[in-house]
Amino acid sequence: MIDPKPITTAIPSMFPPEPRPPVPTRGTVLVAEDDPEMRALLETALRADGFNVVAVSDGGALLDLLGDALLGTDHIDLIVSDIRMPIMTGLQVLTELYQAAWSPPVILVTAFGDPAVHARARTLGAAAVFDKPFDLEDLTTVARACVRP
Repeated sequence: MIDPKPITTAIPSMFPPEPRPPVPTRGTVLVAEDDPEMRALLETALRADGFNVVAVSDGGALLDLLGDALLGTDHIDLIVSDIRMPIMTGLQVLTELYQAAWSPPVILVTAFGDPAVHARARTLGAAAVFDKPFDLEDLTTVARACVRP
């Protein structure tokens, strides 16, 4: 006796799946975070939300990329930076941007937040400060609000 195979097993191979529509690009986010796991988590969440992401591991590399943006070779719509990083802290970067009167929106994240840090960040123009751990959906919501098409 012949064992008939269900016809449904042949159908998926005969017809390729429908292509997914591309996720709209919301803009370019520069992520600066010295912890590799946290950096990867931020990158993944922002990319899933439609952002292009450039990631660096310290404040010095962050400033280098911002210099390229000032020269017009790169475009940065938003910065998401840890506050405590090697070479230059997120608050020092924010201070440099404030003094240069050039500031893409900046979201700071920290494991060492206190009211004084939050107040200083707001004075320097930070769009938001998140204390770790935080909900990634909250971060992406603020990122969307900062980068409007």
